[in-house]
Amino acid sequence: MAQKIILTGDRPTGKLHVGHYVGSLKRRVELQNSGEYDKIFIMIADAQALTDNADNPAKVRSNIMEVALDYLSVGIDPAKSDIFIQSYVTELTELTFYYMNLVTVSRLQRNPTVKSEIQMRNFETSIPVGFFCYPISQAADITAFHATTVPVGEDQMPMLEQTKEIVHKFNAVYGETLTDPQILLPENKACLRLPGTDGKAKMSKSLGNCIYLSEPEADVKKKIMSMYTDPNHIRIEDPGNLEGNTVFTYLDAFCNDGHFAEYLPEYSCLQELKDHYTRGGLGDVKVKKFLNNVMQEELSPIRARRKEYENRIGDVYDILKKGSETAKHEAEKTLAEVKHAMKIDYFDTPEFLEEQVEKFK
Repeated sequence: MAQKIILTGDRPTGKLHVGHYVGSLKRRVELQNSGEYDKIFIMIADAQALTDNADNPAKVRSNIMEVALDYLSVGIDPAKSDIFIQSYVTELTELTFYYMNLVTVSRLQRNPTVKSEIQMRNFETSIPVGFFCYPISQAADITAFHATTVPVGEDQMPMLEQTKEIVHKFNAVYGETLTDPQILLPENKACLRLPGTDGKAKMSKSLGNCIYLSEPEADVKKKIMSMYTDPNHIRIEDPGNLEGNTVFTYLDAFCNDGHFAEYLPEYSCLQELKDHYTRGGLGDVKVKKFLNNVMQEELSPIRARRKEYENRIGDVYDILKKGSETAKHEAEKTLAEVKHAMKIDYFDTPEFLEEQVEKFK
């Protein structure tokens, strides 16, 4: 039976936030602990982060350990998952170069994720080539480990489609070599793309609308209490609107019936709270206080674990080094398979010499 392998990761451009948590991190921990997967690789994508931070490598370097600490604090277990640094695995760069020949410029330009990211960063016509080729690099990351499963947020679906196209093209041209990966989306629809605290479509470090996993309790509360709700819900007795109401989107993502018994016993479930809000008579402050209790319960153990690991930075360093060495070993094997399929492994087998001897007889 073929192995079941996960590859996933994040760019180290800042601490990870609750959007990362509900979108992928929490699911990664569940998958890791399910016992269903033979190997799990979690990548700190520093090389990809440099594609739009080339003039600020210190930013990327300073966030390597921040992301590693966030991984460990949410429950990623180095005994079950290999956490590695992308740039250490140089085979990924070579794979990216070979895959470039299988993708056209026009196809990259049509990638919705690339288009939106270019717009968000105001690159316009001055797009760095490395950033433009981001989807090809991601295909190399995924295929290098023969990943069968890639748990990501909804916004990454176009990237996975691009990877699948590269896999199919490579296998069609060079023979069955690469593994076709499957995307795994969050089961909770509210977790597909958690909005920022300001109600903007995307939680983003650059937009300053994030709640970070490592933020102190007081800071989290302050952000929740200032969250965007329904601008027309001015008085408590006014009927409230749930559509685009960030507080209720977060409750969809984070709360369960048990939270009501603990913090808001006059309601049995979220639907009852929503019904009261929409008919009027329920104020935003009360709902926000409930959300704060729910999120503090979720984030408190994460903060505590992070503090423990912050006191053991040497151990975290060793975890990263060991994971990176394991990842490199796996990628070396895949690169050898790819080069053999492409017939560019001239000195690794006797075939090339035998062919030439026969040719020049």
